[in-house]
Amino acid sequence: MKSPRTSTRTTHLFAGKLVAVIEDDPLVREAIAGLLRAWGFRVIAAESCDQALTQLVRAGQRPDMIVSDYRLPKGATGVEAIEGLRSAFEIPALLISGDASSPTNPGDYQLLHKPVNAEAFRAALIDAFLLQH
Repeated sequence: MKSPRTSTRTTHLFAGKLVAVIEDDPLVREAIAGLLRAWGFRVIAAESCDQALTQLVRAGQRPDMIVSDYRLPKGATGVEAIEGLRSAFEIPALLISGDASSPTNPGDYQLLHKPVNAEAFRAALIDAFLLQH
């Protein structure tokens, strides 16, 4: 992911917000986490929903946003991961997929396709936050 210039509006909107990133590919996971950190987010990055839950419990926090890969290990999907994390709270969420066979309308979630354009990713994050708040 190419990092675009960070706008003041983005930095102010995202400053200190916690994002749970669920992505099984370590390189993609770190690229997404790095981009989010550059935009002012705090990040918990995990390869599975269970790992994300463990990290969140350990940190004693709930995420302000979830970004999940659509296809996860052991046949799990990003929709299932999001539902697992959202079971107690209403949290904005996005799905990201490199799988061309991913559904075009995965429930109520916006789906971005890999490679994700950083500007489109940032715009989707802003939309998700503004719709939630």
